[in-house]
Amino acid sequence: MRIRLSNSYGTTPLRITAATVGRSAGDAQVWPGTVRTVTFGGNRGATIAPGRDLVSDAEGLSTSPLEKLTVTLYFAGRTGPATFHRFTTAASYRAAGRQLSAPGGDLFKESTNAWYFLTGVEVSGAASPRRGTVVAFGDSLMDGTGATPGADNRFTDKLAERLAADHRPLDVVNAGIGGNRLLNDSPCYGDKATGRFRRDVLNRPGVRTVIIHLGANDIGAPKMTDPCLGTAPQVTAREIIDAHKQLIRAAHAHGVKAVGATILPMKGALFPVYSEQGEKVRAAVNHWIRAGGAYDTVLDVDRALADPADPALPRPGYVYKDGLHPNEAGFHAIASAVDLDAL
Repeated sequence: MRIRLSNSYGTTPLRITAATVGRSAGDAQVWPGTVRTVTFGGNRGATIAPGRDLVSDAEGLSTSPLEKLTVTLYFAGRTGPATFHRFTTAASYRAAGRQLSAPGGDLFKESTNAWYFLTGVEVSGAASPRRGTVVAFGDSLMDGTGATPGADNRFTDKLAERLAADHRPLDVVNAGIGGNRLLNDSPCYGDKATGRFRRDVLNRPGVRTVIIHLGANDIGAPKMTDPCLGTAPQVTAREIIDAHKQLIRAAHAHGVKAVGATILPMKGALFPVYSEQGEKVRAAVNHWIRAGGAYDTVLDVDRALADPADPALPRPGYVYKDGLHPNEAGFHAIASAVDLDAL
């Protein structure tokens, strides 16, 4: 296995003093005897230039499907502005000093729901004509908002469980960013999807399929008063569809299958995201995803989550307390709607 680190948004060289990886024993704990030193070009430390990524050497640590790993990074000096994932449903832990092999985790007194610098864990496996990676690309639905922190019940977790149970040699990568949009960058929610697609999807090793759920934040942004969104123009269905087509063309040019996920029901959200005009745009985009023929196949998130009594609303048992995002039952329903043979 190997790890991928990033200084994409750093303004100074990022100096990594040392790194380790081991099997997680829960929270900040690591199973004794499993810690491996990670090297970079044969060295324990490395420097990543601003705007660049770095992949470690391969280390001998066998892994199992659905297993949790702990990656520990040690920085002896200042890092400068950090490249990070703003919020996740899995914690990161911090400790002072060099604590690379501390199995108990007692020294890690601070935690956060953001992930810093680590952008991937890559594992080898037995050769197979069907082996490959499925990337879930999109917004907070893919990111996992609504799932219980630390419980691994996001859509991507449920999909990985289905693939493992069916003994399919497919890996799952979560490339969702809460708040992400197709058409506009955001100071908090990342580069627009058309701008980050190559880095976050096509540059991943062994990518076979990408599942795309995007457009909800583009539709809802004009109703929200969130300074983190930055520019929030009214968008049309044609603009969203054209951006989807751009992603599909990029995927197909690299031999990657594209799965279109319809936009989730937005009516009933307990924060300002729904409007009648926005609902018309959502309906038009979803109709195109289902019937337009541009995607190789469709994951109908909308129908998996919709309330039969009012399809613009989410089914009550499938919705998180914010009235918009799926809860764990909702994520299970979406994963159950995936045609595994189409991946």
